[in-house]
Amino acid sequence: MDGRDLVRSVRILKPVGGLRAVRSAWRRRRIDAEALRPRGAERARVPGPVEGVEPLPGGGLVRFARSAVRVYVTTGGAVFWGWDGAEPLPSYALAGRPPEPDPRAELEPDKGGGWRVVSERVTVAVSRNGAVEVRTPGGVVLRRDVPPRWWEPAAGGPARWVQRSEVPADARFFGLGGRAGGPRLRSGTYRLWNTDPRGSFGPGDDPLYITMPVQLVVSDAGTHLAFHDNSWDGEVTLREGEEGAGSGHDRPGASEVRMSGGPLRCWVVVGTPARVLHGWTVLTGAPALPPSWALGPQHARWGFGSAEEVRRVVAGYRERNLPLSALHLDIDHYDRHQVFTVDEERFPDLRGLARTLREDGVRLVSIVDPAVKAESGNAVHDSGSRVGASGAFVRDSRGAVVRGVVWPGECVYPDFTDPAVREWWGGLYEERLAQGFSGVWHDMNEPVSFTPFGDMTLPRSARHVLEGRGGDHREAHNVYGLAMARAGYEGLRRLRPDERPFLFSRSGWAGMQRYGGTWSGDVSTGWPGLRASLSLVLGLGLCGVPYSGPDVGGFDGSPSPELFLRWFQLGAWLPLFRTHAAIDAGRREPWEFGPRVLEHARAALAERERLRPYFVTLAHLARRTGAPYARPVWWGSPEDRALRDCEDAFLLGDGLLVAPVLARGTDRRAVRLPRGRWYDRATGRAYEGPGQVLVDAPLSRIPVFVRAGAVLPVRGGDGTAGLEVWAPAAGRTGGGLVVRDAGDGWAEAEIERYTSRLVDGEVVVERVMAEGAAVRVEGVEVRGLG
Repeated sequence: MDGRDLVRSVRILKPVGGLRAVRSAWRRRRIDAEALRPRGAERARVPGPVEGVEPLPGGGLVRFARSAVRVYVTTGGAVFWGWDGAEPLPSYALAGRPPEPDPRAELEPDKGGGWRVVSERVTVAVSRNGAVEVRTPGGVVLRRDVPPRWWEPAAGGPARWVQRSEVPADARFFGLGGRAGGPRLRSGTYRLWNTDPRGSFGPGDDPLYITMPVQLVVSDAGTHLAFHDNSWDGEVTLREGEEGAGSGHDRPGASEVRMSGGPLRCWVVVGTPARVLHGWTVLTGAPALPPSWALGPQHARWGFGSAEEVRRVVAGYRERNLPLSALHLDIDHYDRHQVFTVDEERFPDLRGLARTLREDGVRLVSIVDPAVKAESGNAVHDSGSRVGASGAFVRDSRGAVVRGVVWPGECVYPDFTDPAVREWWGGLYEERLAQGFSGVWHDMNEPVSFTPFGDMTLPRSARHVLEGRGGDHREAHNVYGLAMARAGYEGLRRLRPDERPFLFSRSGWAGMQRYGGTWSGDVSTGWPGLRASLSLVLGLGLCGVPYSGPDVGGFDGSPSPELFLRWFQLGAWLPLFRTHAAIDAGRREPWEFGPRVLEHARAALAERERLRPYFVTLAHLARRTGAPYARPVWWGSPEDRALRDCEDAFLLGDGLLVAPVLARGTDRRAVRLPRGRWYDRATGRAYEGPGQVLVDAPLSRIPVFVRAGAVLPVRGGDGTAGLEVWAPAAGRTGGGLVVRDAGDGWAEAEIERYTSRLVDGEVVVERVMAEGAAVRVEGVEVRGLG
């Protein structure tokens, strides 16, 4: 533990009892030492030479001297391979059954004594020694996995393994969950173990709360996503390639995945970025659609302290004519930090408060932690103890309930990998709904147990149900937050079947988008934290989690007025737009930073509200296609190498390009534009891409560009919906998709398709009807002419 970690530990442990946490840490270490045998001597194994092949639907089984690999291509073009009998199921990542094998894909001999599976979209080749290549239909290699290696303990137990891969020399890596140093992942090692970083974090801190073995690789040859479906502790080491390295030859990029146990199985999806994310969504499930109010501005704080303070803050927004959609209550509204309780002294009529705020258009959102105070008489503890034959809580290898230390003191932990426990836990949200809450945010669900040393989590030997298969925390840790999100989401659906649940979670894993979104966690207050905020949103979007956002202003400390405003301006263009801070941090209400910041923050809020219909459209499209709201600028032009290295701007849908200010004292900044014509949204000036432009970035705004021809749904000052179109370039057409807000239920919203063109100097907008006819639309706000 370095000095910074020690300071973080003292800060966390002081309010919950340091001695208790120390005892818990030693207890955990002792339990693991008793239950987990040292690996001892190990036998190394590689597949060996090929011995035979068996054709199967979509591909086949290739047998080697010491292993076998099952390879097939699905009907949607995704590729699966699994070693040593590993199949797609069981899996926490997949949504139901995986896609069927493609009956048209054929297994045939390949050069050098290997075999290949040929399909319409992709070719997969298996060499005679066990290397697996993914090729385009034209034969270009996107990814080559060299023969894997296993190390099996001589005394038995899980085999650890390593899989090395090569990608083109020009490739760039993205993904691996929420990484503060991204979105482009440089050469280095990244751990796959969901982790509370002991307080606030910045770009140099890794791992964080959400890790996923999901790599998105972009190169001239094409884009592909590789997912090693394994939830065990592991590491991914990336090495970017070099073109013309050494004696003029390219050095390919490389990836090395090391897992401490679990199956060796992999999914690969190839195509354009849009096709890849759609294929990933087909595998892992459509993102949950947030209620439309969750796309508005939200305010949170650890430490509101009382109902009176909540009313004061909400009144402050209203008095200053600032829109507010939701206010979040942190653990300080609980009775002694105990989940599913209310401090009746400080919040004597929470139901009445929620009702009053709801009448004013503001919803209440509640924090929910998984840890339950280990105390007889605690209603949640007592009811959980009666679930099933052995209770709801995680037990150790000797059968005793595992205890850790969190905010309420000594706690026990529900085993969310047990379906019966998920059903029980989901029913507890009835109390939250009865208190008037409209949504929940899950915190501390890596899961966390405070400790001054080692991992702040449960013993690795702790036992979990794992859907009936049984196993320990080494396998269950990374999916704990995902399973908790499932419990909460399914519970809310049962309790209020006519409303879409609003849930976002600090921790999770591949597939977590099925149950909601996430946020940055405790990002540090400072300019590096601001930059990390953007990295996290973009990286998570490329892993299939489109709804996320940072703690605007940072979690700790007191931001300067300039830093807060720049963070606020960025947040206004991200899916989850929420201010939040720690109990001992400076305030985050916009008026606390002076009249100038308040004026500019009001402008950012007004622009967010004007474009709320656009965010609604992006939410519906994300659910249908998997495309994130916020996308890297290379999204539509992955062949542009300069765009692949651009990390300080992003696309918002297809129509907008946002260039936040991420450095102190900046009033002008360079922006790299994709190909086509782009308009500065504030000035109306047109720029031609691809290329870099230098534009003004005054304190009053950040640069935002609109694609020529874009048709955007907007909200007028009177609240009515309309369309805003930006003039297409002469001889070119544009357009856009619009999904109207159908309410916060489950009604299927209609997708409206619009086109735009320039006719005799006039912009004509037409709606394309289902039967193909085009109907001209009047009353459109036209911008960009002249």
